[in-house]
Parts: sequence; C-alpha cells; structure tokens
Amino acid sequence: MALIVQKYGGTSVGTVERIQNVARRAAKTQAEGHQVVVVVSAMSGETNRLLGLASEISKTPNARELDVVVSTGEQVTIGLLCIALTEMGVKARSYTGSQVAIRTESVYGKARIESIDDEAIRADLAAGNIVVVAGFQGVAADGSITTLGRGGSDTSAVALAAALDADECVIYTDVDGVYTTDPRVEPKARRLEKITFEEMLELASLGSKVLQIRSVEFAGKYNVTLRVASSFDDGPGTLITLDDEEENTDMEKALISGIAFNRDEAQVTIKGVPDRPGIAAKILGPVGEQNIEVDMIVQNIGRDGTTDFTFTVHRNDFKKSMDVLHGLVTQLGGGEVEGNDEIVKVSIVGVGMRSHAGIAGKMFTALGEEGINISLISTSEIKISVAIDEKYMELAVRTLHRAFELDKSESDS
Repeated sequence: MALIVQKYGGTSVGTVERIQNVARRAAKTQAEGHQVVVVVSAMSGETNRLLGLASEISKTPNARELDVVVSTGEQVTIGLLCIALTEMGVKARSYTGSQVAIRTESVYGKARIESIDDEAIRADLAAGNIVVVAGFQGVAADGSITTLGRGGSDTSAVALAAALDADECVIYTDVDGVYTTDPRVEPKARRLEKITFEEMLELASLGSKVLQIRSVEFAGKYNVTLRVASSFDDGPGTLITLDDEEENTDMEKALISGIAFNRDEAQVTIKGVPDRPGIAAKILGPVGEQNIEVDMIVQNIGRDGTTDFTFTVHRNDFKKSMDVLHGLVTQLGGGEVEGNDEIVKVSIVGVGMRSHAGIAGKMFTALGEEGINISLISTSEIKISVAIDEKYMELAVRTLHRAFELDKSESDS
C-alpha cells in the first residue's frame, strides 16, 4: 500500500462533470490498494470572480477579509468532490486548511507554511476514507484564515506529501507532463520522462508555467517524489527527481533538457555615466527602492572615464524604471537613458552543462546563423539566458530546439 497525494487545479475541477472525473480517478487509485489524499483548487475562474466582487466594494479591501473571501472557492470544491465520491459509494472526508491544520505565518495573500498537523488525516486514511483538502490556504496563529498566493495549491499538495511522508505527489493539470518547450511555439516539443528538481526550478523561474516555483522548492527541500500528469488522459507524465549520478548516465547524455521563454521583459540602459567604483550601487539602489526587480545586468568596459549600464526588468516596471534613470542622470553627472520594451528572454536549461563544454558557443552560433542579435547574456551552472528582440522569439525557440536535438527521444540519442 502506498500513500498518494493527488492535486487537481482549477481547470481539472472547472465543471461538475470534471469534478466527477476527479472523483473517479481518486476512487480508482484507492481501489488499487492505495491511501489517497486529494488537494484541489477553486473551480476555474472562481478566484477571479471572488476578487472581482471584493474590488466592486473597495479598491483596497482589507487583506484579512479578502483571504476569507477568496478561500471559499476551494471550500466549495472540496465539498462537491466529497459529495461526488460519496455518491459513488466511496468514503470521503473534506478539510479546509484551518481544519487540517496547515499553520502559516500571519501574512495575508502570500503566507508561507510553517507546520502541518497530520493526525486527523492519518486517522481518516486508516478508516478507509479518501481525504480531500482545500489547497491554497492555511491558518495563522490567531486562527485567521490565510492564503498562500497564486498557484498555492501546488505548494499545499507538496507540503502535505512531505508531512505525511507520501510515496508520491502527483500534480494533475491540463497538460500531460513537462515538455522540452511550449508545444504551441514548437510543435516538435517532446514530453520529458524525467527532469531534475534543479532544472524544473530554473524552467519555472524562467517562464515555464507548468509548476509553481514554491512547490518545486518545497519538493526539492523535503525530497518529495513529484510527478506532473494530465487529469484528462492516462499516462506516466513527467517525474521530477533529484540528480542522482549513480542512478544512470541519462542525465549526462542530455546536454539540454528544456527551453523556456519570457515575453514580459524590458531593457533599460543608462549610457555615459562615470566609470568609478560603486556606480552599480548608485544605479540599482534607487531602482530597488521602487520595488523593481532587476534580472539580467551588463556593465560595459569603461572608455574615456565613462561606462554604459544595462539591465532588464519586468515589462510592467518599464516606465517606472525609465523614470528612475532619468532622475539619476543629473545626480551621476551626466548620461543618456535608453529603453526597449519589446524584448524577450530565451533560456536553455540542462544539468548536462556541468560536464560538457561548448554549450554557449553552440547556442550563440545557432542564433547567429538565423540573424538573431543578442543584446544581453546571463548564465548559471545549468542555464544560459539571452535577451533578444521580441519578433524573433518563436524563431529562436525553434532554432535552439533543433540545434540541441530536443525533438529526439532518449532512445534516439
């Protein structure tokens, strides 16, 4: 007997028929001899509807009461799913986050989980129940309802799997696994049989929306066996695992596991500023004070006592960043401000980079042969990111996918 945590997102429980489908899946897993805990999101669109209602009353609703409102979406889903299971003759019991209890910080809208009381859940599982838990929510020390932020149901599921020492946590979604890139951009994208936590974390942070970043961090920290699979079709999905070098050599064969891209990028440059120690701090300090997150950074080699300083920000922060730099020109003793809000970031990710040289050269050559100019580059041990003009994004993704032979299955390599 294994203990399986299954998580279903809003699309998977978006209608009564889909909730009944989830009930059948959970019941089937239990019938195979396993204990089952199901974590669910609100029905598709419900959280936005509730936020909309609150905004009709107040432009700045009280944070505590807003969490009370939005947490009801998951409460509806757990009740309906338990009714569906009971109707099928399967014993089931629902829990809100506070009933479990999933204890969190006293922060509303983006609380972090501190501990989970698993006693009641274990008793219900031992009694033959399928336990259904509301994702996305918890309870603060004073008893207030808290929520974990967008995508928090993934984190709820992984945290419960860790607390229960589950054999596997399966995140069911509307795709059948993690792909080498977005199939809507590259039709030859291939589903990966497995990927490391480290690679998945990079892909999630770089624009892949299959999994919420915090859930991947949590799974890696507590070594939770994690799988992404489709809630509509049967299939193995993608296993997310630790990089075990002793397991086999597959990880060394795969130079690159995936390509991520992010359209929400903008680039700003302040040119001709004095080239002296501390100039980066004088530029980025005021930017940070405006709560603007900086991503890629390049400072050119100084000439004639001046230098150019370029960085990227989220496109929503483009205008604010330009305003900050315009304000700095006088303080820094000269300079010129330029900006471009029509760039994208394209990244290749793979643990194979650690043991293979020439990956960057291959990437830059492939893009250069297609006439794609690179304006910024950033690297880590297992990823290389480039900023390019937005109009070349799809061409760049397809070019790199072909260059690194990501359309080939592992058996072909």
